[in-house]
Amino acid sequence: MNSSRLFCAKSPPLLPWGLNFQKMPLSINFRRLLYLCAAIILLPSLTQAQSSSSNDQVIQVLKSELGREQASLAKQPTPPYYMSYNVGDEQRVSITSSYGAIIKSDSSRRRMLLVDIRVGDYSLDNTHQIRASNDMFARGGAKMIPYEDDPEALRLALWRETDQSYKAATERLEQVRTNKTVKVAEEDTSGDFSHADAANHYYEAPVEMGNYFPNRAAWEARLKKYSALFAGQTNIFEAKATLEASIVRKYFVSTEGGEIASNQLYVRVMIMATAKADDGMELPLYKSYFAYKPEDLPSDDTILNDVHQMIATLEKMRNAPIVDPYTGPAILSGGASGVFFHEIFGHRVEGHRQKNEAEGQTFKKKIGQQILPSFIDVYFDPHQKKYGKDDLLGYYMYDDEGVEGQRVNVVENGVLKGFLMSRSPIEGFAHSNGHARAQPGKLPVARQSNLVVVAKTTVPVDSLRDLLIAECKRQNKPYGLWFKQVEGGFTLTGRTIPNAFNVLPILVYRVYADGRPDELVRGVDLIGTPLATFERIIAAGNDGETFNGICGAESGWVPVSASSPSLLVREIEVQKKQKSQERLPILPSPDAIDGKASR
Repeated sequence: MNSSRLFCAKSPPLLPWGLNFQKMPLSINFRRLLYLCAAIILLPSLTQAQSSSSNDQVIQVLKSELGREQASLAKQPTPPYYMSYNVGDEQRVSITSSYGAIIKSDSSRRRMLLVDIRVGDYSLDNTHQIRASNDMFARGGAKMIPYEDDPEALRLALWRETDQSYKAATERLEQVRTNKTVKVAEEDTSGDFSHADAANHYYEAPVEMGNYFPNRAAWEARLKKYSALFAGQTNIFEAKATLEASIVRKYFVSTEGGEIASNQLYVRVMIMATAKADDGMELPLYKSYFAYKPEDLPSDDTILNDVHQMIATLEKMRNAPIVDPYTGPAILSGGASGVFFHEIFGHRVEGHRQKNEAEGQTFKKKIGQQILPSFIDVYFDPHQKKYGKDDLLGYYMYDDEGVEGQRVNVVENGVLKGFLMSRSPIEGFAHSNGHARAQPGKLPVARQSNLVVVAKTTVPVDSLRDLLIAECKRQNKPYGLWFKQVEGGFTLTGRTIPNAFNVLPILVYRVYADGRPDELVRGVDLIGTPLATFERIIAAGNDGETFNGICGAESGWVPVSASSPSLLVREIEVQKKQKSQERLPILPSPDAIDGKASR
């Protein structure tokens, strides 16, 4: 059994260098994939595209070594028909403050290499699925190479990894051929690699962290000021203010002539705090801020005001009643419905999942069929930089196979029209639409970019609430639920196991049918199955909100976004949230006197 589990979270670590994700089941093994989304933003490069890469030593070394290795391997009994080098140069600064003191301030840099070698031909090569085998990680893997621009050291690293990758590719091709002879005929008979329409060239100049983020000491002081507000709050047992500045420079060259060098830059400030109710339930709350440049982040006044509001909200959450298991109508805010669509829809329209026979393939046979209400369209567009005023994390110009990103209208008038495609074709979709994506050092597969849900018929959000009350009365329900904020969720997409989802709310309100004021509640998870839930969407608001995240799967961690209006759903189901069994602290906080900070 091969299952896929997706976890989205609004606050957790961006990558392995982020915060400790200790309370969430983040395991990956050969029988289960984990997809994780965290609050991060990928921002368009601050540099201007240049017409030539002739002065870039890394590009020149990659091109020359690829040509040399290709010429040599062409003489082998099983020559490659395609080769490419992907290099990711990652620079990061990470600062964390807790209760007014810095607990971490460091920087890192590394370069990761992926060598992709294909032997056989476009119809059948070494990347073909070996059925009834847990070999999903058999190809490629993260290889660290020198980040200094030392041509000789880079050539040696490329030579060594190319040699190993070629040997592995030829061995695996024999396994593929044997597997095909002993297994039943495959459902999808399309080839393993599609021909490229053209060799794309794109170049941006490098960016150094020292120039991009020069005021580290000043930011340490600001973070200390933010986190100090939590000192003395006896019911908040964890609180941090973090900053991460990131530059990821990607290089791509291929034997087809592709040549790409681009930058991904962002800076993020995140405030996180967790309270604990008397019954042991942990109650997290997060606030994130993103910008292209550090100087574009919000002012101290804005962030400090938000921290005060977080403290007040956490106290209300501690005293909020727990919701029992329930089915009935609900409103999903734009952020909640964005996560909803990313998790239970987006991953099910990634192209390679239609070919993998271990996947549930929910929508494989539904092209041309109605899967959503007729007033809803859904598209993915990696070239879209903004949704309203929000920057979109899933922006990029070219994917990790050197193909230009394209807008894909996957749903029009509620009807399914297509899938997100890499250069791995499937029946009915022979070519890439620029959605092959990967973390540096990982093999690209079809992944989401910027998901946008468009409602062509909307009502004001206040009217959406009125419709919720009317639906409660029609169903004879005392209340409906309004999901205002979520921290993430997960979904299962494999066969045999239930194809279900679980969205993890943070702020949830009861909306009473009898006119009582809305009531904050806690302790619920939003659960269900995709097809049934889609059929229950009955109205959309005239608002819109974006959930930015980073999503991990077979090809590692990639930045994504999901934008959507608020949605009214005829029926949802909630279950009780997992609860810690740990008691509240026995000892009083040393920094609290009568509930006030002693500082």
